[in-house]
Amino acid sequence: MSTHPEDDHSAPAHRGPARARTPDEPPRWRVGIAGIAIEASTFSPHRSDLSAFTCLRGLDLLARYPWVDASSPGGGANGARTWCQGVEWVPLLHARALPGGPVPEETYRVLADEILARCRAEAPFDALLLDIHGAMSVVGMRDAEADLAAAVRGAIGPDALISATMDLHGNMSRDLARLCDLVTCYRMAPHEDVAETRERAARNLVRRLRHGGRPVKAWVQVPVLLPGERTSTRLEPARGIYGRIPDIEARPGLLDAALFVGYAWGDEPRSRAAVVVTGDDAPAVTAAAHELATAYWDARRDFSFVAPAADLPTCLAEALASDRRPFVISDSGDNPTAGGAGDVTYGLEQLLASEEIVSGRLTACYAAIYDPEATRAGEAAGIGSTVSLVVGGRLDTVSPPVPMTAEVAGIARDDVGAANVIALRTGGLTVLVTAQRKQFDLVSSWTAAGVDPRRADVVVVKLGYLEPEIYALAADWRLALTPGGVDQDLVRLGHEHLERPVYPFDPDMADPQLAPELL
Repeated sequence: MSTHPEDDHSAPAHRGPARARTPDEPPRWRVGIAGIAIEASTFSPHRSDLSAFTCLRGLDLLARYPWVDASSPGGGANGARTWCQGVEWVPLLHARALPGGPVPEETYRVLADEILARCRAEAPFDALLLDIHGAMSVVGMRDAEADLAAAVRGAIGPDALISATMDLHGNMSRDLARLCDLVTCYRMAPHEDVAETRERAARNLVRRLRHGGRPVKAWVQVPVLLPGERTSTRLEPARGIYGRIPDIEARPGLLDAALFVGYAWGDEPRSRAAVVVTGDDAPAVTAAAHELATAYWDARRDFSFVAPAADLPTCLAEALASDRRPFVISDSGDNPTAGGAGDVTYGLEQLLASEEIVSGRLTACYAAIYDPEATRAGEAAGIGSTVSLVVGGRLDTVSPPVPMTAEVAGIARDDVGAANVIALRTGGLTVLVTAQRKQFDLVSSWTAAGVDPRRADVVVVKLGYLEPEIYALAADWRLALTPGGVDQDLVRLGHEHLERPVYPFDPDMADPQLAPELL
């Protein structure tokens, strides 16, 4: 059972609202919400410019958070959650992008400057919820999230609390941990606890406003850098390590425990696993941080891929020989959900070289190749037309553009009627080609273009670990180790800026001290 104080609604013991109130007015705290969230591979040739971001402001931003009653003035909670009654949620700016390549510095500055301007215009604040990912790579910078947190801290002042809600694949630097008063992250990969994590970050923040006092934080980095496909919480040892966190945080004197796997495709000194534990009892906080860090380090050699893994020709041969349908293969090296450019053609080349598929004896569907020009050409030709196109290989040139002569078998359109996906069919192979970088983690993403992956013999998709809907449809599954900006073979990528030693780059390194630092 948690030892957190009850969520009463009496006046705060140590912290008052940012704005003065009359003696009869109930306590009310002003809490801003802002963030820039992207997972950006430094090895991807793609650049995540301003067009890559969806920017939310006002009521649209508040609608992102189910505990906020966005219909009320100022986003105040009128019973949406009892724990946050008395809070005025102030929407600033939240910018989110599909994982991709690094963010140009000018794009980052535009977004950060708007957040800071809104902070100053809406001041004063009692606190701010910082909704970020933790793996934002910005061209020319080494710790973009810490830069943003420092700027926000400067804008809202030293007394306001900052609570960060993050992805477990974020890279938690000392500077970022120091600048935030509270920190939490997902505890599931795949991330089925996103909403729960955001609410936990906000609830911990409100508890602190109501009952007062800054928590102490113990931070320690663990010199291990592994991809998410080797640290999924579906399997041991990650399942067991993350499964301990609720019991740890329920100990007396503790508030939250966060274990960050880190982002393997961010070539920055901060890239590695880390632990942050918050609470009021410094010895207990420190002991818990050391416990989690040690457990992760001790298990480093036990992490394995979430599915049987091999090169793509081997995976494809196993799929064709199997009688389990559909047989799913993850084309992991160009996975757009991790930052791949999306237009690597290596997987398409392998499928087109399969006589069993091209002849139509077996059916396969492939998602996807990012190519706006090919998408427009297919749309112009129309469904049922035969087109000769050259697709992919324009951004990430690890494999060349591929010529195809195929039937336009389907078109999916966006909200304004423009084609954003076309389906090209040749023999037994159907290939999805997209106008924007896109992830195909939902069955509806395929069926919108007239392709049902549940009816194919073989499904090849640019993912790493399978997201829930694709995982559910797979009768069997292989993880293909393919080239691209999020190549699973980290050593061959050529990291240059990691702080060494770090496992597995230095497999025989000595055991680290793992001594948590109180911040």
